Amino acid sequence: MMADKGYIQVYTGNGKGKTTAAIGLAIRALGAGKRVLFLQFMKSKVYSEHNILPQISPLLKLETLGKPFFVAKEGSMTAEELAKWGSEIVVFPPGKPPSDYVAVAVQGIERAKHAVSNGEYDVVILDEINVAMFFELVSWEQVEQIINCKLEEVELVLTGRGASPELIERADLVTEMREIKHYYNQGVEARLGIEN
Repeated sequence: MMADKGYIQVYTGNGKGKTTAAIGLAIRALGAGKRVLFLQFMKSKVYSEHNILPQISPLLKLETLGKPFFVAKEGSMTAEELAKWGSEIVVFPPGKPPSDYVAVAVQGIERAKHAVSNGEYDVVILDEINVAMFFELVSWEQVEQIINCKLEEVELVLTGRGASPELIERADLVTEMREIKHYYNQGVEARLGIEN
């Protein structure tokens, strides 16, 4: 295999660390002089990485495609989970995701297709795109279009729990983060600089 070939990597699973691993890969790529696009689906700029990543290198472009509210399919969360989110969650019937969320995700698909095919980036990270697929904001067919138009030398990384069987089949590398133990279950909230 040629060393300059770009592969398709997937970081999935219910354990913590998928985005963190992708950030680590981005830092390593920047250290080698590679140009990186970090495109975050379903996230707004409220995470601590947004305070530092844009300053690290002019070779890194960080973009978010989120809205300030989380989305969930009807029946996918317990009453307790829903209560915790309160007014910050939009619940939709299966197969009918909110059109404004879909529109933002579709912009991300177009941005990703352009990024993997125009030679501007060496590494393209699509953070949480698996979750966007799970919530039907984007389809497997749209994700497959990104993969199909990727230049051979571009490394493509897709993160998020619930990676589809089709994506797993198509990927060259799949890492599953498996939760064995998490302090979240003891009632520890997300901590600044660690989880967000």
